[in-house]
Amino acid sequence: MLRDDDEGKLDTERIQKAIDSCGAGKAVELSSRLKAEAFLTGPLELREGVTLLIDKGVTLYGSRDPKVYEYPDPNRKPEDPILCGTSRPRPTTFPTFSTNQAARPRGGCRNLITVNAKNAAIMGEGSIDGRGYAKLIGHDYSWWQMARNAQPNDDLYFSTRLIVASNADGFILYKIHLLNSPNFHVSVGRTNGFTAWGVHLVTPVDKKLIGTDNDARNTDGIDPGSSQNITITHSWIDNGDDNVAVKAGVTHMSVIDNHFYTGHGMSIGSETVPGQSFLLVDGLVESNTTSGIRIKSNVKRGGPVHDLVYKNICMKDVQIPIAISPYYTNQTTEPFEDPKYEGDKIPDYKGITLENIYSTTPGDVLIAGLNEDHRTGITLENVFIKGMTADKVHLNYDDITVKGAGANFPLAGTSVKVTTEGKIQPPPADTCSAKFVPMQ
Repeated sequence: MLRDDDEGKLDTERIQKAIDSCGAGKAVELSSRLKAEAFLTGPLELREGVTLLIDKGVTLYGSRDPKVYEYPDPNRKPEDPILCGTSRPRPTTFPTFSTNQAARPRGGCRNLITVNAKNAAIMGEGSIDGRGYAKLIGHDYSWWQMARNAQPNDDLYFSTRLIVASNADGFILYKIHLLNSPNFHVSVGRTNGFTAWGVHLVTPVDKKLIGTDNDARNTDGIDPGSSQNITITHSWIDNGDDNVAVKAGVTHMSVIDNHFYTGHGMSIGSETVPGQSFLLVDGLVESNTTSGIRIKSNVKRGGPVHDLVYKNICMKDVQIPIAISPYYTNQTTEPFEDPKYEGDKIPDYKGITLENIYSTTPGDVLIAGLNEDHRTGITLENVFIKGMTADKVHLNYDDITVKGAGANFPLAGTSVKVTTEGKIQPPPADTCSAKFVPMQ
């Protein structure tokens, strides 16, 4: 159990020293054998070939002192404020994005764990708890309250992320429990070969916080970007934003046999420049996500997305089971009509297959291309959403191929073309009900 005075005696230095001296092919173990069930740390960096092993029953907690996360700035003056743990008005508002780096504020927060090395890993059945709920030292709010308070005006806010890996080929997460992240849980960029296997990710752990100003805004689960050869499998994700968000420049990725709970679903985007391709999602079970299968972008941040296969997916209490949208407006769910933004980064969705998709409860379906020059190409094979009515279907500028039992909703809308291949089969039986099990 942590005490208030523990913040003055962080374990950062001794853990980092152990990592630095470990050597490739070895592990630093946070062991339960010494009856040390809690460690408290500021930012850590993994080294090449080194595994951080956290034993079952052991928790590595993140400090609630924003000063320990602040990026060092050689131009900082003693009187300059600490940015980490604060918010300020955004220089430009969505969907306009500044490319003037000089106009961006200096400083911000370092990550709790940074991986900028090859063949590193975080393993074990223990936990990493970012304590997003905890009141920050020097402030009267938590990480989560800061993020929620910044939302109405889309203010910038400076928060730490749990794990960020960059240029980290061969990075592995195995069986680890990731809890209460202040912001994104896992971000992976410019990496060839990342595996998350048996990860248990829960934020907020205390569900009574949902719907309060202390709930967990913008706490994405696992977000790969500008990477290839990605695998997320046998994992359990329950969080406050996208359960998995495939960011720009990702190719050859598999998401296999996972369970998603509270969150925004299995997402691509919102950035799709320079594109995403060759994605397989197979054996996914989603309960209480806002969206199920979600591709989100707009003309300010779009690009080519192609060769995607979603199969054997079960959903329950999902607001929008299918949302393939060029209409993204920075909201939890997409509007069903074009917001008429102006831009030249056009979302273009091709080669999408939905096979054996079953939702046991009704919800909306949005499948849209932007216009006649950028039509969405999709194949529907055995897609069944229980209780569907025509008013829940939103189709625009689509080329739809129907196979097997097709879909149990009308395929009609603005400039929708439908092609049938093979003999139409009866609708599939409900094979999903037994798969909805509690969070592990």
